[in-house]
Amino acid sequence: MRFIRRALLGAVLLVALVAGGVFALSSYRMSRRIAVHDSEPVIRTDSASIARGRHLAIAIAKCVDCHGADLGGQLAVDAGPIGQLIAPNITSGAGGVLSALSDAELVRAIRHGVRPDGTPLRFMPTTSFNLLSDEDVAAIVAYLRTAPPVDRPSRGSVVRPLGRLLYVAGQLPLMNESELVPHDGITRRTPPAGATAEYGAYLATVGGCTGCHGPGLSGGHVPGTPPSFKPAANLTPSGIGQWSEQDFVTALREGKRPDGSVIDPFMPVKYTAQMTDDELRALYAHLRTVPPRETGTR
Repeated sequence: MRFIRRALLGAVLLVALVAGGVFALSSYRMSRRIAVHDSEPVIRTDSASIARGRHLAIAIAKCVDCHGADLGGQLAVDAGPIGQLIAPNITSGAGGVLSALSDAELVRAIRHGVRPDGTPLRFMPTTSFNLLSDEDVAAIVAYLRTAPPVDRPSRGSVVRPLGRLLYVAGQLPLMNESELVPHDGITRRTPPAGATAEYGAYLATVGGCTGCHGPGLSGGHVPGTPPSFKPAANLTPSGIGQWSEQDFVTALREGKRPDGSVIDPFMPVKYTAQMTDDELRALYAHLRTVPPRETGTR
């Protein structure tokens, strides 16, 4: 009996040590300051730039998918024991964060996932937004400055012990994507807009396709989502390789596969439906160039 008690005590102490280590390491990484040395684009406030920014924020970058249709913040994802992704109010209204940020700070938050003090933002899709061109990120900032103010308090995301453990184990990169991108000497080669595979590759990155479907677009489980979430589709020729361009356009405009079945609502069809014809054709052209991959190999 004494041996069993000692073994149980040892196990409890070991769990406490591991838990303490996970908490300490995750806290350090989530509060480590990051220096950013990047271009500071000129923010143009003409109507064309603002309209472009609105289109990018809704149809491409899909800021509204997390921050809400009014950009006033919301609970974006409840991942149960992992935590809650709560997007803040990014308007100039009471409780919003916009008024406290300069244009340069807002650009760094979008492209580098850092706050003004250099600490990383949580659950910011920085690996996608890091490649936004100067023109596009400037247009998004111009639009946000003119968006209707929403009076709603901002709340911080909740990270539970399992979330911290997964983060330390490298299984929850979305927790702090600022660790995964360069912050110095960045060169962005943004292709001209048009129905080309090159421009489609740009849209697939900054539009978040690679965030859910993986860098290789092979789909599978989306990191950071509960097991109950349906896996992302394999977009390579091994998955939807037989789809025609019209099949693809219908899927992103109406949320239906060629067989008529409905795509899971986690796919933001209400926003991809607002993409232009050329943008959808560019994405399709890019998918034609992607090598086939086994589903779930990211």
